[in-house]
Amino acid sequence: MLRGEKIGLRARHEDDRPILQRELSNDVLVSARAEGRPWRPVAVGGPEPRIKDDDPSAVVFAAVELETGGLIGTASVWGIDNHNRSAHLGLGLLPSCRGKGYGTDVVAALCAYGFTVRGLHRLQVDTLADNHAMIRAAERNGFVREGILRSSAWVMGEFLDQVLLGLLARDWTAARRG
Repeated sequence: MLRGEKIGLRARHEDDRPILQRELSNDVLVSARAEGRPWRPVAVGGPEPRIKDDDPSAVVFAAVELETGGLIGTASVWGIDNHNRSAHLGLGLLPSCRGKGYGTDVVAALCAYGFTVRGLHRLQVDTLADNHAMIRAAERNGFVREGILRSSAWVMGEFLDQVLLGLLARDWTAARRG
């Protein structure tokens, strides 16, 4: 298990899937904002349409609270490009776990995985411009805003801007030493 200050990242278990599907995948607004494609209902216990556990370009974790071991959400390193040594980060916290500082800790643990375990050179976060929690979690971990994609995401009947944030391994390592 990868450990942060408050959270751990572990493999997902079968009993995590119904909770994640019920509280994240079947929440129309949250799912539509996170997926970049039209929302589709997911049957509890059915296959998850997003990142598959056996996708070689993605690593999917269950995020758990260290103190209790309780599931708090999902986290992933996806779009892994082994040639360019880059990848994207993503996370989804259960509604009851938002606003507690877990997101910043999850991003830190994902960075440790990406840079230390996988030897990646660059990590990227792509998020909607109004996703202030994700932007804050990324920036607290050293990510730099690199650009805005204007009106690039069709979400629930409107086009929204996306923010791109990036972090290089050398900057992450320097910040940890300093």
